[in-house]
Amino acid sequence: MTLKILVVGGGGREHAIASVLSRNSEVELYSVMAKKNPGVWSVSKRVLVENETNVKRIADFASDIGVQCAIIGPEAPLQAGIADELESRGIACVGPTREAARLETDKGFCRMMMDRHGIAGCPKYRVFHDQEDAVLFISQYPGELAIKPVGLTGGKGVRIMGEHVDRNGAIDYAKQLAGQVVVEERLIGEEFTLQAFVDGTHLIPMPLVQDHKRAFEGDQGPNTGGMGSYSMPDHSLPFVSHNDREKALRIMKDVVAVMAKIGQPYRGILYGQFMNTQNGPMVIEFNARFGDPEAMNVLSLLESDMTEIIIRITEGTLSQGSVKFSKEATVCKYLVPEGYPDTPRTGRPLTFGDYGKALLFYANVELNNGELLTQSSRAIAFVGRADTLAEAEKIAESAASSVGGDVSHRRDIGTEALLQKRIEHMKEIR
Repeated sequence: MTLKILVVGGGGREHAIASVLSRNSEVELYSVMAKKNPGVWSVSKRVLVENETNVKRIADFASDIGVQCAIIGPEAPLQAGIADELESRGIACVGPTREAARLETDKGFCRMMMDRHGIAGCPKYRVFHDQEDAVLFISQYPGELAIKPVGLTGGKGVRIMGEHVDRNGAIDYAKQLAGQVVVEERLIGEEFTLQAFVDGTHLIPMPLVQDHKRAFEGDQGPNTGGMGSYSMPDHSLPFVSHNDREKALRIMKDVVAVMAKIGQPYRGILYGQFMNTQNGPMVIEFNARFGDPEAMNVLSLLESDMTEIIIRITEGTLSQGSVKFSKEATVCKYLVPEGYPDTPRTGRPLTFGDYGKALLFYANVELNNGELLTQSSRAIAFVGRADTLAEAEKIAESAASSVGGDVSHRRDIGTEALLQKRIEHMKEIR
């Protein structure tokens, strides 16, 4: 029996999702995207080019073609209530309801929920809805703070004192946001990502990944949506102990349990962004979907049938035995337009050399008369997969370096030197 699945979104993350689903010959893929992604397009039977937050139009499209299940890539349609609308029409959805998605879309809700229910890993925080109150607090606080907009920011909205801004800059940023901010203690340590499949009750973890937000090598420059990421063959990271990982996993399980308890069961992908501190993992944020680029790392390793996982999520029957990942390392490197993120050069053609064994994922590009053109955001990504991190990095770097055009990438992602820097930093703070 053919299963019709809808993929919503048109970035590198969604190309990775569509690619892994297309392995199953009994699946018919359909997709919705704001711009034509050549990778998703190539494996889809039919495509709707539409704003991903136009919930009614997407639901009409899904109903008309008889889709049985949808998987939602980006966060904006979740905030717009796409899961609620699809499920009201009898279409199962891998993605939380609008209320459950507040774990990502409302940072104030997330912090207060963790605080109220005694969930570990919650930093000291204050939620403000008044500009004067926020400014006064920031000006008088004796230490350094992280300033976060209450709502969605695409991974680019956080300003950290001592890293991005000074105190005056933090105050100016709070004013720009009209005081609608969450202010938190600055966390010192090393970041890591733990993603999991969730069916409302059961949570099955994926390999740990480390993303790199800064635009330039050596972790310099402005924040981006993510310039690349890597994972290790043992599915952990050298600066994250077994105990650290178990604590992070416990935090995510507790969050899922509380969401069910308050009547907002969480189904879909739960993304935990953690800072591994002197005292263990602390929650930076939760996302209500796969990370981008982290989805490309973990889905490249997935040995299980993604279709079965989707069915189990929607039925509430997830089990550890239904999810298996290859014991290999991955390195993902994004190519971005020159000038990204502040002044990206758009409409510039890309040329491809021999990218060998690397996996290619299309993101924000346009195919025009046979030419692949850059747009305003991350263009394409390559993933190297191998027995060791060094081998995976070599595959990804060789592929990224083979592309011609006005694009750049971070050559240091996945390198031994950068990894050692992370390890030494954790040794220093512990």
